Amino acid sequence: MRLFLVRHGETVDNVAGLYAGIRDSPLTAHGVLQARRLGEYLAKNHRVTHVFSSDLQRAVDTAVKVVDAQLFRRTKQDGNNGDVPDSTDQLKPLQLRDLRERDFRSAEGKKFGTPHGDAETHEEMRLRAASFVQGHLVPLLTTEEADAIVVVIAHGLILNSLFRVLQARFGTEPRGSEMAAAWSNTGYLEAVVKATAADKAGSTAEASGDRKTKQPQFTLTVVGVNVLCHLEGLKKTRGGIGSAQFDKRQRTMDSFFGPASKKPRVDREETSSQTCTESIHVEKLCPTAI
Repeated sequence: MRLFLVRHGETVDNVAGLYAGIRDSPLTAHGVLQARRLGEYLAKNHRVTHVFSSDLQRAVDTAVKVVDAQLFRRTKQDGNNGDVPDSTDQLKPLQLRDLRERDFRSAEGKKFGTPHGDAETHEEMRLRAASFVQGHLVPLLTTEEADAIVVVIAHGLILNSLFRVLQARFGTEPRGSEMAAAWSNTGYLEAVVKATAADKAGSTAEASGDRKTKQPQFTLTVVGVNVLCHLEGLKKTRGGIGSAQFDKRQRTMDSFFGPASKKPRVDREETSSQTCTESIHVEKLCPTAI
């Protein structure tokens, strides 16, 4: 299984510096563009088989952009190959409460730094993450879909809890040595989970009835952390427009976010220089399909 753990696009509360756990902060105009870039990049390099999303709208909206790009590219590729596009393709985000962000409770919607002693505990978050792994990822690993390409779109803190659960369950390092990770908006962690060589041999023996059935064994290999290749060259609109809530009713928004003109623009500013950062286990900062 190739696994992408992705944070949603930029939100209004991100820009304002407010705690937004279960509070449903909408994507900014710039956040929508980030999500589109993410979808296009993944579609160019991977044929995604499953998309899981937090049920909060900022994650759902990001996930929809990923799915839309996948379906568009598949239709285009199938048509170019002379195949009839599969109109029954049911790829769509599966929205789950377990993937919600940490509930900050009394601090929801308040400025960063506000005391939040009553917030959801790390153990409560770990249990939600473990429930997702057991209920949705393990079944894929133990079926014929073990070569699935899975995208999980959620939130920074719950993604960290999820990553720690995956490390504890499939990692090869001693327990308690889990690596911490960070997620910028639409940044992703890429990992590969595969059956061990010994387990593959054991599975063959099990199929022939030579030994008792046992739980399959897997290993987790991290390919990249906080990968932001898809945001290279992205610019944010001046005057607060890019940080404002995205308006779906704005008819010209698609053209506004279209491909950059060949002429240099002077009404845009660079985004953060955090692009193609912190990749590990591979030399290339922007890994393509392996």
